[in-house]
Amino acid sequence: MINRALSPTLALSKKSILLLGPRQTGKSTLIHSLNPNLTINLAHEPTYLDFLSNPRQLEQQLAPFKGNISVLIDEVQRLPSLLNTVQVLLDDPKNKVKFYLTGSSARKLKRGHANLLPGRIHTYNLNPLSCGELGYALETSKGLAYGTLPGVWVETDLRTKEKTLRSYAATYIKEEVQAENLSRNLEGFARFLNIAAAWSGQFLDLAKLSSLAQIARQTAVRYFEVLEECLVVRRFNAFSGSLVKRMVQHPKFYFFDNGVLNALLGNFTVSEDRIGNLFEHLIYNQIMNEAGSLDKDISVTTYRTEHGMEVDMIIELEGEVYAVEIKASKSIHTHQLRGLEKFREHYEKKHRSIILYQGETIKEINGIHIWPWQQGIYNIFNQGNYGQLPIV
Repeated sequence: MINRALSPTLALSKKSILLLGPRQTGKSTLIHSLNPNLTINLAHEPTYLDFLSNPRQLEQQLAPFKGNISVLIDEVQRLPSLLNTVQVLLDDPKNKVKFYLTGSSARKLKRGHANLLPGRIHTYNLNPLSCGELGYALETSKGLAYGTLPGVWVETDLRTKEKTLRSYAATYIKEEVQAENLSRNLEGFARFLNIAAAWSGQFLDLAKLSSLAQIARQTAVRYFEVLEECLVVRRFNAFSGSLVKRMVQHPKFYFFDNGVLNALLGNFTVSEDRIGNLFEHLIYNQIMNEAGSLDKDISVTTYRTEHGMEVDMIIELEGEVYAVEIKASKSIHTHQLRGLEKFREHYEKKHRSIILYQGETIKEINGIHIWPWQQGIYNIFNQGNYGQLPIV
């Protein structure tokens, strides 16, 4: 089993915990490694029905326990009202209970008017595996094709990997459509999902996506919100730190995992015509995964002027700003520095200019750091420590 970086943080927390993340990122496995005294799995239909029909079910199950106790409630978004009982139990000083709550849909919690227990519970995010959790030795070609969902990553048989990922995509279509009462337009949702996958990595244009999917624009807005709030896609808004240039305000969006994206597209081949977009997805997702694994607050935005000058990512992390270009090539030429150089002219505040690429050599040209991509992610999250990667 791969050790998750969040594990010590969760184990040492004195507060109860809500752990959010897409399906199959290992939320249940992580919490089980902390040895909770009681596990309640709301994904198990009989268990769910028991709790649905008996509002006192949780209190009754806790009654036999004495002293300190930890409780895992898995897939809590299926029964948001249960959080009201959790609050009552946490507020009672006689109870020595710590809750581990997991969920794969922030949308369902919001829609169910869930009490998210401010001040009583800490929220963390568990994403697919980060390069840091893999010792900064993530095999790039494997990540580009199959992503880093834990179960998929450790699977050695390629056919099994691909079948798992295809099943994952199909399950989302079925279950999220049912959950959102969209079953009358299952074909429309499926078309939208596949078209969104094809456009992933580009600027979000819901009018265009709705036209291609042959659905109303408002329907496309609703479908995209379903994907976003079920943690399947990530939206990156436009950078707003420059007042000098007029900015293109459209956000970009990315599917959260390369393997899931490729499964939706029905193509796991990393061909020359696809590698640029797939590498960009991998880097975006690895930066978000690294932030989640280290419980770091991070802002990632896009930068593009009305004249087409563009920088892939603007990262704001712990008071530092990084302008980052992502290049799938193994060598960097001077013309590839222009976007970062133009950004430096227009954004005069302190920041670091970085290129993350597939090469193996650390360079610096005209004040622009050129780093092998895993070295670069390590450097960004270990500010000021720009040496070679640690041996893990």
